[in-house]
Amino acid sequence: MITDTNENFGVVPLQKALQLAAERELDLVEVAPNAVPPVCKIMDFGKFLYERAKKEREARKQQKQIEVKEIRLRPKTDDHHRSFKVRDARRWLEEGMKVKVRIRFRGREITYPEIARDMLQQVAADLQDIAVVEQAPDMEGRTMLMVLAPAPEKKK
Repeated sequence: MITDTNENFGVVPLQKALQLAAERELDLVEVAPNAVPPVCKIMDFGKFLYERAKKEREARKQQKQIEVKEIRLRPKTDDHHRSFKVRDARRWLEEGMKVKVRIRFRGREITYPEIARDMLQQVAADLQDIAVVEQAPDMEGRTMLMVLAPAPEKKK
Protein backbone atom coordinates (compact mmCIF):
# COMPACT_ATOMS: atom_id res chain seq x y z
CA MET A 1 0.00 0.00 0.00
CA ILE A 2 1.11 3.55 -0.77
CA THR A 3 -0.19 6.46 1.31
CA ASP A 4 -1.50 9.77 0.05
CA THR A 5 1.93 11.34 0.71
CA ASN A 6 3.57 8.72 -1.63
CA GLU A 7 5.16 6.78 1.26
CA ASN A 8 5.45 3.02 0.97
CA PHE A 9 3.34 1.71 3.86
CA GLY A 10 4.16 -1.95 3.19
CA VAL A 11 1.91 -5.00 2.92
CA VAL A 12 -1.34 -4.31 4.80
CA PRO A 13 -4.55 -6.38 5.09
CA LEU A 14 -7.48 -5.07 3.03
CA GLN A 15 -9.59 -4.11 6.06
CA LYS A 16 -6.78 -2.03 7.60
CA ALA A 17 -6.12 -0.31 4.25
CA LEU A 18 -9.80 0.58 3.87
CA GLN A 19 -9.86 1.86 7.45
CA LEU A 20 -6.79 4.08 6.86
CA ALA A 21 -8.39 5.50 3.70
CA ALA A 22 -11.67 6.19 5.54
CA GLU A 23 -9.82 7.97 8.38
CA ARG A 24 -8.20 10.34 5.87
CA GLU A 25 -11.52 10.72 3.98
CA LEU A 26 -9.90 9.48 0.74
CA ASP A 27 -10.34 6.50 -1.58
CA LEU A 28 -8.37 3.25 -1.74
CA VAL A 29 -7.46 2.70 -5.41
CA GLU A 30 -5.81 -0.40 -6.85
CA VAL A 31 -3.01 0.91 -9.09
CA ALA A 32 -1.21 -2.35 -9.98
CA PRO A 33 -3.66 -5.29 -9.88
CA ASN A 34 -1.25 -7.74 -11.57
CA ALA A 35 1.56 -7.25 -9.04
CA VAL A 36 2.08 -9.79 -6.26
CA PRO A 37 0.76 -8.59 -3.84
CA PRO A 38 -1.53 -6.03 -5.60
CA VAL A 39 -0.52 -2.41 -5.06
CA CYS A 40 -3.12 0.04 -3.72
CA LYS A 41 -2.85 3.77 -3.13
CA ILE A 42 -4.78 6.13 -0.91
CA MET A 43 -5.89 9.11 -3.03
CA ASP A 44 -8.77 11.37 -3.97
CA PHE A 45 -10.08 9.41 -6.97
CA GLY A 46 -12.28 12.23 -8.30
CA LYS A 47 -9.32 14.61 -8.35
CA PHE A 48 -7.20 11.93 -10.05
CA LEU A 49 -9.79 11.44 -12.84
CA TYR A 50 -10.12 15.21 -13.31
CA GLU A 51 -6.36 15.73 -13.65
CA ARG A 52 -6.04 12.81 -16.08
CA ALA A 53 -8.85 14.20 -18.27
CA LYS A 54 -7.19 17.63 -18.13
CA LYS A 55 -3.86 16.16 -19.36
CA GLU A 56 -5.64 14.35 -22.20
CA ARG A 57 -7.40 17.56 -23.29
CA GLU A 58 -4.07 19.41 -23.25
CA ALA A 59 -2.44 16.66 -25.32
CA ARG A 60 -5.25 16.87 -27.91
CA LYS A 61 -4.74 20.64 -28.17
CA GLN A 62 -1.05 20.14 -28.91
CA GLN A 63 -1.70 17.69 -31.76
CA LYS A 64 -1.32 19.10 -35.24
CA GLN A 65 -4.33 18.49 -37.48
CA ILE A 66 -3.30 17.87 -41.08
CA GLU A 67 -5.96 19.09 -43.44
CA VAL A 68 -6.49 17.44 -46.83
CA LYS A 69 -7.56 19.70 -49.69
CA GLU A 70 -8.87 18.35 -52.97
CA ILE A 71 -8.47 19.39 -56.59
CA ARG A 72 -10.93 17.95 -59.09
CA LEU A 73 -10.04 17.74 -62.77
CA ARG A 74 -11.39 15.98 -65.88
CA PRO A 75 -9.42 14.28 -68.66
CA LYS A 76 -10.43 17.12 -71.02
CA THR A 77 -9.22 19.88 -68.66
CA ASP A 78 -6.96 22.20 -70.64
CA ASP A 79 -3.48 23.33 -69.56
CA HIS A 80 -4.56 26.85 -68.62
CA HIS A 81 -7.26 25.66 -66.20
CA ARG A 82 -4.94 23.02 -64.77
CA SER A 83 -2.30 25.68 -64.05
CA PHE A 84 -4.81 27.55 -61.84
CA LYS A 85 -5.47 24.35 -59.90
CA VAL A 86 -1.75 23.61 -59.56
CA ARG A 87 -1.21 27.13 -58.22
CA ASP A 88 -3.87 26.50 -55.52
CA ALA A 89 -2.23 23.16 -54.69
CA ARG A 90 1.17 24.85 -54.36
CA ARG A 91 -0.28 27.38 -51.90
CA TRP A 92 -1.91 24.61 -49.80
CA LEU A 93 1.26 22.52 -49.77
CA GLU A 94 3.29 25.52 -48.60
CA GLU A 95 0.79 25.92 -45.75
CA GLY A 96 1.48 22.30 -44.74
CA MET A 97 -1.73 20.70 -46.03
CA LYS A 98 -1.98 17.54 -48.08
CA VAL A 99 -3.54 17.75 -51.54
CA LYS A 100 -5.69 15.08 -53.13
CA VAL A 101 -5.81 15.36 -56.93
CA ARG A 102 -8.85 13.61 -58.41
CA ILE A 103 -9.63 13.14 -62.09
CA ARG A 104 -13.25 12.19 -62.68
CA PHE A 105 -14.24 10.24 -65.78
CA ARG A 106 -17.61 10.72 -67.47
CA GLY A 107 -19.08 8.51 -70.13
CA ARG A 108 -16.55 6.94 -72.48
CA GLU A 109 -13.61 8.91 -71.08
CA ILE A 110 -12.90 5.95 -68.78
CA THR A 111 -11.61 3.93 -71.73
CA TYR A 112 -8.51 6.18 -71.84
CA PRO A 113 -7.07 6.12 -68.29
CA GLU A 114 -3.57 6.85 -69.64
CA ILE A 115 -4.66 10.45 -70.38
CA ALA A 116 -5.54 10.95 -66.71
CA ARG A 117 -2.38 9.17 -65.52
CA ASP A 118 -0.25 11.48 -67.71
CA MET A 119 -2.11 14.52 -66.37
CA LEU A 120 -1.52 13.44 -62.75
CA GLN A 121 2.17 12.82 -63.45
CA GLN A 122 2.39 16.28 -64.97
CA VAL A 123 0.80 17.82 -61.85
CA ALA A 124 3.28 15.90 -59.67
CA ALA A 125 6.15 17.12 -61.85
CA ASP A 126 4.93 20.74 -61.55
CA LEU A 127 4.92 20.42 -57.74
CA GLN A 128 7.97 18.18 -57.24
CA ASP A 129 10.00 21.02 -55.69
CA ILE A 130 7.65 21.29 -52.67
CA ALA A 131 5.71 18.01 -52.64
CA VAL A 132 6.17 14.26 -52.60
CA VAL A 133 3.71 11.74 -54.00
CA GLU A 134 2.22 10.01 -50.97
CA GLN A 135 -0.19 7.85 -52.96
CA ALA A 136 0.57 7.08 -56.59
CA PRO A 137 -2.18 7.54 -59.23
CA ASP A 138 -4.73 4.78 -58.76
CA MET A 139 -8.21 4.03 -60.11
CA GLU A 140 -11.11 4.11 -57.65
CA GLY A 141 -14.35 3.48 -59.48
CA ARG A 142 -14.82 6.22 -62.09
CA THR A 143 -12.05 8.41 -60.64
CA MET A 144 -8.26 8.34 -60.65
CA LEU A 145 -6.71 9.62 -57.46
CA MET A 146 -3.28 10.80 -56.33
CA VAL A 147 -2.28 12.24 -52.93
CA LEU A 148 0.53 14.79 -52.55
CA ALA A 149 2.12 15.67 -49.19
CA PRO A 150 4.45 18.54 -48.33
CA ALA A 151 8.09 17.56 -48.87
CA PRO A 152 10.11 17.18 -45.68
CA GLU A 153 12.43 20.13 -45.17
CA LYS A 154 16.06 19.37 -46.01
CA LYS A 155 18.60 20.00 -43.23
CA LYS A 156 21.52 22.25 -44.15
